[in-house]
Formats: sequence, structure tokens, C-alpha cells
Amino acid sequence: MGIFNSISVAATGLTANRMRLDVIANNMANVNTTRTTEGGPFRRSRVVMRPVTESPFWRSPFLPDSMDDGIGRGVRVVEVQKDLKTEPRYVYDPTHPDAILSGPREGYVEMPNVDVVTEMTDMISASRSYEANAAIIEGSKSMFQRALDIGAK
Repeated sequence: MGIFNSISVAATGLTANRMRLDVIANNMANVNTTRTTEGGPFRRSRVVMRPVTESPFWRSPFLPDSMDDGIGRGVRVVEVQKDLKTEPRYVYDPTHPDAILSGPREGYVEMPNVDVVTEMTDMISASRSYEANAAIIEGSKSMFQRALDIGAK
């Protein structure tokens, strides 16, 4: 493993978790949005991540597969999906401009399928992952600095 591989792998984690935090913030901001451009209430989004499988820049393209050390290459965001399976909440508010006008749900407002508790749990998880990756980068940096100090003596 090269000297900067650990920093590069942790950097992919930083990027992916920053994206998770951005999506969570968007979900929280739209917790009461009952009307979107697509029609209907806001739908919760979630980030889908996969391990990086293609060889990054620090791996030699001439290295045979049998000599691959098997060390991870990081993570990447594949897509941001809308949660279309979870049903929206219904809140009774006949004075709301988006209230259903007729039928069995008359007077109810279709609310987003965003659960604040789930979003807060996901936010804690994403921020802890972000902190862990930042700690890996800081630890690698101090280890490299210590190695340079030893070599300079």
C-alpha cells in the first residue's frame, strides 16, 4: 500500500458522507412541503453508496491481479434515490390549501414521508462516519510527519 492510499480512501468516505449530510438536510428542510413541481408532497431522498471497484490512480495498470493486495479502494455515491415505497402521512386540516376536497380522505392533507427521528439518526451516523474518516486522515498525516522527522535525524 502506498503512502497516500489511506488518505485517498478516507477522502472518498469524507465526500460520500458529506453528500449524505446534504441529502439529510434537504429532507429535514422539506418536512412540511406539501406541494412540489412533480405534484404531490415531497418524497424523502436517500444516498446509495457502493465500494469503489475500478482501479484508482495510485494503482499500476500493469500490476497483475494475483499481486493485488486486496486493500479497499474507498466508497462512492452511486445515486440519490427518492423513497417511493413509504406512504405519505395524512394530517387532518380542512383549512389547508392542499387539503383533499372529496372522497374518504376529505379534509386530510397529504404530508411528506419524512420522519424526523429517522433523519436525525441518519445525521448522527453520517457525522460520526465523517469524523472517523477525518481522524484517519489526521492520523496518517501525523504518522507520515513522524516518519519524516525520524528520517531527518
